[in-house]
Parts: sequence; C-alpha cells; structure tokens
Amino acid sequence: MKVDTVIVGSGSAGLSALREVRRYTEDFLLINDGHWGTTCAAVGCMPSKALIEAANAFHRRLDLNEFGISGADGLRADIPAVLRRVRKMRDDFVKGPKSMPDKLGDRAISGRARLLGPDRIEVNGDEIEARAIILAPGSSPVVPGPWEKFGDRILTTDTLFEQTDLPPRVAVVGMGAIGVEMAQALARLGLNVAGFDAADEVAGIDDARVLNAFRPQIEAEMTLALGAPADLEEAGASIRVTGHSSSFDADVVLAAMGRRPNVDDLGLETLGVALDDAGLPEVNPVTLRIGDLPVFLAGDANGYRPLLHEAADGGHIAARMAAPEAPEGGLCRRTPLTIVFSAPQVARVGLPLSDMGDHDVVSGCVDFSTQGRARMAQTAAGVLRVHADRETGRLLGAEMCVPSAEHLSHLLALAIEQEMTVDDILAMPFYHPVLEEGLRSALRDLAKQVPAKGGSDLSRCKELGHDALE
Repeated sequence: MKVDTVIVGSGSAGLSALREVRRYTEDFLLINDGHWGTTCAAVGCMPSKALIEAANAFHRRLDLNEFGISGADGLRADIPAVLRRVRKMRDDFVKGPKSMPDKLGDRAISGRARLLGPDRIEVNGDEIEARAIILAPGSSPVVPGPWEKFGDRILTTDTLFEQTDLPPRVAVVGMGAIGVEMAQALARLGLNVAGFDAADEVAGIDDARVLNAFRPQIEAEMTLALGAPADLEEAGASIRVTGHSSSFDADVVLAAMGRRPNVDDLGLETLGVALDDAGLPEVNPVTLRIGDLPVFLAGDANGYRPLLHEAADGGHIAARMAAPEAPEGGLCRRTPLTIVFSAPQVARVGLPLSDMGDHDVVSGCVDFSTQGRARMAQTAAGVLRVHADRETGRLLGAEMCVPSAEHLSHLLALAIEQEMTVDDILAMPFYHPVLEEGLRSALRDLAKQVPAKGGSDLSRCKELGHDALE
C-alpha cells in the first residue's frame, strides 16, 4: 500500500499535523495506538484544571470571614462529586478527537505503528509506503519499575481522574508543574498531602527570588520534603514515603515525575541516524525533521517544550515542512511561555534567567503582597520579576508567582514577541485598580536601569506614596 503522508498519533500534534496535511493532499493515513484523543483533553491540562477550579472554590471559604461573610464552617467537599464533575467535563472535551475514526473512515487506523525505514511503516501486519512520515506518538507518565509492586496504590495523571473517590492521605512524588498543581488542589479539597522531590526547586521555577517567594506559599498548605529522592516501602496498610529527613505514611502515591516519549518499539533505529541515551534522534526545532530524512518527530515525543500549544505548533511545522513544496529554512518558534496553575500562579515568559548569559541583563521586581487589587481579593502574595537588555532596554523575559499570572504572562509574551522595549510597554495604558498595575511597577523599577527614550512615564520620578501613580 502506498500513500503520500502517514501521521502516527492522534494527539494535539497529530491532529494539528492532519489539518495542515489536508491542505495539500487527501492521500493520507492517521494511525493511532490506544485511545483517540489528546493527552491535554483526556488526562492533562483540561481535567486537572477542572479539579483545580473545584479545589480553589472550596478553599475560598477560608477567606469569607475577611469579607464579612459568615457560615463557611458548614461547607464540605464531596470528593466523589468533584471527581464526577471532572470526568463529565473531560468527556465533553475529548468528544472531538474521539470522533476522528468515524470522520476519516478507512484513512484512520487503530494499531501500533512501527517504522521499517525512512519511507515505510508497519501497522497490524500491513506494510505502508509513504512519501513523508510524521511521528507524533505522545508520551506516558514515568513510574519507576520497583513501584509496580504497590499496584493500583500508585496513581498517575493517567489514572487519577478515573478514581471515584480518594483516600485521606496522598503523597505526591515530583514537585514540578503538574505535581505542584495536583498536590495543592488535593490539599485544598481537604486531603492530607505531602510533596517530595529530589531537587530543591518546585514548579520548575528558575529565578531564585521567585522561588523564595513561592515556596512558603506551598509549604503553608502541605508538607514538603525536597532535596533527596523519595523512597517507598510498605508500612502496614500504608506506603511509607521517605524523602529528605522526613517520612509520610500515604494511602496512595501520585507519581508526578514527568512523562517519557512513546518511542519504544517505534523503529527509530531503522532510520540510520544516531539515537541518544533515551532512544531519540536529533530533531531540528524549526523543521521537526530527523536528519535529512522525510521523517518528522513532533509533540511531546521530541522532548521540546512538552506543552499543548507547542505540540500544536510542532504538528503544524512538521506538516508544512513535509509538504511537497515546503518553506525553505523552517518556521520560527513562538516566545517560550509556561504557566503553572497553582495559587499564586507561576509563569515564565521568554528564556529562563539562567540562560540569558549572552545579554547584559538588568531586572525589575514588584512585591505583590502589597498590591492594591490583590489585597482587595485576599490574594496578595508573591513577586514578579522582569528582565531586559541593559543597552537596548528590550524586554527579554519574566518570571513570577502572582495572582492571575496566566494573564500577566500573556501580556509579557506579546511584548517580547513584538521586541518591545521597557519604555514601549510603559507607554501603553494601565487602568486603575487592576493587577496589571503590579506589572507596571516592576517595569518602572526596570526602567531606571536602562537608557531613557523619552516619554511622560513616572518611572524616574520620586515616589508619591499613591498606589495609582507609583
């Protein structure tokens, strides 16, 4: 059997690639192993945010007295009901991807694909020859082999949302973005939670000042044991998790140590290119091409910014570059943007501060614990740091743990993408009273350290003691 293009995987990258492939041909096959759907919609960003919203809604009861509202002591979290709502919303989000086999008919194949070479692939015993092959097989949660003995008491994000109820004690191993989000959500729903990580950092924060502001916020809601690998052992009916100088007896353990590409038995070794220790080939980030072959690796499987919007961009790029008349040189990538939906939210825009070594970097900072609008909402906490090139004043990046970081980070991503300077951004309007005034304060702090370009902003004026003006 011969076709023009084969796409392996029906996740975000695969479906994005499919959309672009159909712009130049209908002679394609979409092959998928397992459920038809995206990691984000089925087990990732969508059900996790549904759980977080429920947790944050329940947690707000602790602030109601400050607003003059009484009676919150009678509220309780019905965990089975919370999980039912999460699954109901999840099932709605996955309807589109799950319908692909019906929509595509014979062009959709369920089965495990394996490369036989750069232009051939096998599925269900059939060999298919293709002009171009786009691989988007996705990823799976990392679970250490020795943990398998604990059976279904080890949860992952692939299984967490399938639970109809949760026991009272949960250990979360891995305090990156997903681990922090889930640990805090479960703690806010009233469970006893402890977080463990071999590193000293949490939520992937790179900037030490942001980390120092964020860590106490998390430690106020759960036990943290950082700086040493977690060890698991049976302790009666419990699992004893031991980390850095502390132990926690858990009913279940949520493994949140990241995801690994689904490349086992994919046949990458048949391509004749070098593979690294993880079994992955080198992939050009602006073409997604493997070497000079007509084979492309997109989405979580290539390990490059494993986020939904990046996976979708990757699928788009791979399909554009797989076209018979592909753009020369590749396609550019967007400004890096990551968001952790904790409280306060964590976000990073642009390069991490530790990777800005080629620039003479200056930084501005604002403490959100005194920010006016955040104080009104009982969410005042955290810091925002913005970084710019000293000579040009052009914004390079930012990192923050502040309320509504998901919105502030998008403003900053837009500014960086447009190569705006600090003065350019400060020339934009800022309403009062809004959280964005905190961003303005950080930019004004930064403006004092870069060349002035004129304008009427107050960044170089003496403080007046008026929040709306400073």
